[in-house]
Amino acid sequence: MTQLLLDRSAPPVPTLDLQRPRLPRWAPVVVLGVSVAGAGLLGLLLGWSLAPMVIVAVLAFIVLLPAWSSVIEGGRAARNRLATALVWSAVGVALAPLVSLLWKVVQYGLPQINGRFLTWSMRNVIGEPGGIFHAIIGTLLITALATAISVPVGLLAAIHLVEYGGTSRVTALVRFLVDVMTGIPSIVAGLFAYALFALIIGPGTQLALGGAVALSLLMVPIVVRSTEEMLKLVPQELREAAYALGAPRWRTIVRVVLPTASGGIITGVTLAIARIIGETAPLLIVCGATDSTNFDVLKGQMASLSVFIYSSYTQTGTHPEILQGMAWGAAFVLIVVVMALNLTARLLGRFLSPRRPR
Repeated sequence: MTQLLLDRSAPPVPTLDLQRPRLPRWAPVVVLGVSVAGAGLLGLLLGWSLAPMVIVAVLAFIVLLPAWSSVIEGGRAARNRLATALVWSAVGVALAPLVSLLWKVVQYGLPQINGRFLTWSMRNVIGEPGGIFHAIIGTLLITALATAISVPVGLLAAIHLVEYGGTSRVTALVRFLVDVMTGIPSIVAGLFAYALFALIIGPGTQLALGGAVALSLLMVPIVVRSTEEMLKLVPQELREAAYALGAPRWRTIVRVVLPTASGGIITGVTLAIARIIGETAPLLIVCGATDSTNFDVLKGQMASLSVFIYSSYTQTGTHPEILQGMAWGAAFVLIVVVMALNLTARLLGRFLSPRRPR
């Protein structure tokens, strides 16, 4: 018995290999290169444009990579590769329109940017390019006025919903109305503001204040929802600690809750500004269009970048190519402003958010 146990000449017990061969890390790159090369060759032979070649390359990548993985790695890894390829393909499809849009705007709009374009208006300009200074001033004034109207209203409404409303029926009704306002078309807001000032001042009234009111209707629900979510993220223990020290509710909100959520609130407000700064329909109805620079928000028509782009691209005259080029330049400036606002929102959200202990 002892000899049998100690007999080293007995055959070894077979072991199970639980690891299958894996594709190298550069396998997706190789498959992508083969797919692009094959789609390009097929497109050249058949005379395709760029879009069909891209579609064929994506389909080839989705098919070839899981097939290769199925042969080497097995069915489970192949399904994982297929899901990954589909996800990356969806990301590419989502980014393609954005990249194409940015490329077109930069291609046609960047050559228009110069000192004269940014500092001149269109007043008394005949047969030569003018500028968009009046539209830039109008956009900044209308957006600033809309922000001054909507931020206090949205902030106080969100504080009521979170700190005072609780689960009452009024709170549920307000939340429902805010959600409904989020989906209101911008032209409806413009018609409301136009009708309001027509009743107050008179029919045909067009001024920057009306445009700011119309934009504030679009901005308030975004501010309310973003501020409400940020206030909900403030730990309840902070409020209870302030109450234990004898602070009233209003002081707790002002000194504890709002500073804690300030980063997210400012981010939401900045994103709301970026949302409404490019609106055209309400400003076209309420503010109108003018070629002069107007600094008075309570008197006269006022230009904006979005309305300037629309009017310049749709006008027909002796030199339509000049106006269309200026429209592309104004679109480039507007996109740069929107991207700057989004970047500012990201940075403010990062630097003003509460520091977590390490």
